[in-house]
Amino acid sequence: MSSLTHINASGEAHMVDVSAKAETVREARAEAYVSMAASTLAMIVKGDHHKGDVFATARIAGIQAAKKTWDLIPLCHPLLLTKVEVKLEAQPEFNRVRIESLCRLSGKTGVEMEALTAASVAALTIYDMCKAVQKDMVLGPIRLLEKRGGKSGDFKVES
Repeated sequence: MSSLTHINASGEAHMVDVSAKAETVREARAEAYVSMAASTLAMIVKGDHHKGDVFATARIAGIQAAKKTWDLIPLCHPLLLTKVEVKLEAQPEFNRVRIESLCRLSGKTGVEMEALTAASVAALTIYDMCKAVQKDMVLGPIRLLEKRGGKSGDFKVES
């Protein structure tokens, strides 16, 4: 296993210097789930929520969160994302919503944290919008599905 890049020679946390790295296209996908009662999911799907379109709000929240990841996670670099996509899918057979995010850029560092943050915040937004209806929704798992580009190479979760 390689050494931790966010720890310097003195053992202190620091932001990695990426100035010497080449710019490459980098992409990451992540997913998250929100499990809930069938009636809560039906309300979302039918568009009957008094707060409005839950999926549209969660999608926008996920996109905004990806763009602000550097502001939320202390050692992340501010990135000029070229694409952020958040897809939400009702899965009534499992009484849950599946969220998949995609982040892409041409840059010197990866976008895994941005993809994970987008999926996480979209899930939190669904919870926030629906907590008046159901407080015991379950969030998770949240995981990285795929990353492409960069020195560490590609990664993909095997189905």
